[in-house]
Amino acid sequence: MSSRTRTPGLRSLLFAYRGTIMPVIWRRILYTVVLSLLVAVLDLRYGWFSGGLNATPLTLMGLTLAIFLGFRNQVAYQRWWEARNLWGELVTVARDLARQVRAFLPRTGAEERGRLIGMVIAFAHALRHHLRGTDPTADMRPWLSPRLAEETAAASNRPAFLIDRFGLALADAARAEGADPILLATLDGKVSQLSHVLAGCERISGTPIPFSYILLLHRSVHVYCFFLPFCLVGVMGWFTPVVVAILAYTFFGLDALGDQIEDPFDIMPNDLPLERYSAVVQDDLLGLLRE
Repeated sequence: MSSRTRTPGLRSLLFAYRGTIMPVIWRRILYTVVLSLLVAVLDLRYGWFSGGLNATPLTLMGLTLAIFLGFRNQVAYQRWWEARNLWGELVTVARDLARQVRAFLPRTGAEERGRLIGMVIAFAHALRHHLRGTDPTADMRPWLSPRLAEETAAASNRPAFLIDRFGLALADAARAEGADPILLATLDGKVSQLSHVLAGCERISGTPIPFSYILLLHRSVHVYCFFLPFCLVGVMGWFTPVVVAILAYTFFGLDALGDQIEDPFDIMPNDLPLERYSAVVQDDLLGLLRE
């Protein structure tokens, strides 16, 4: 479904820009480096800061920040990974449903089977747009009847509406085949898994990390990076801007990365590629229909 991330080579390690966190934080790093250069000039040329400030408080603050940033990013990554697992479950359930529709409903016409499978494809697109707050009509319309497309577009929760309509249509088709209760329960269990995926994604999307916690980290990182040159200039001298740039990249980068992966359904470079996952569902189910 997704290409395996390779270990970056030396060239990528040093010069990669696209897809990294650098586009988000370069202005903050530049500001810190300019400040460091100014502090170095004022101290080393004119002795303004008498060799710099005591670095002990900043060292303790840096240690505390590193612990809290690590904890925050671990929580954010757990959200990202759970979201990835939910979309992986959606792909699996969609394939199972398409296979079961073809295998367990042999007397149902090809057009009706195509309609049922099309509703599953439409659900994948509707879920993606639902999580991003965008309009799914254009992506759903090819897979739904005109009436169902209009009803779905008017629903307040489009993925939930599609699950309901798909469950009813699947149950009607199974009963028309004379399916036994065990088969009906099996099919209903798969439909319930779609509801599980929807509820899990909504829980992640609707429950962000508390704002006060994020704000405290943002402010602390900026304060820490602001005071770095004042504490390092007495030790590092003219190398202060270089050392500060490396430390600022680390702290600003960890802070910004946590912001990105906290909401895994957004469209930032490090968020989940939901378009690709939806396309996988669509292509796989269309392939089953053509067999």
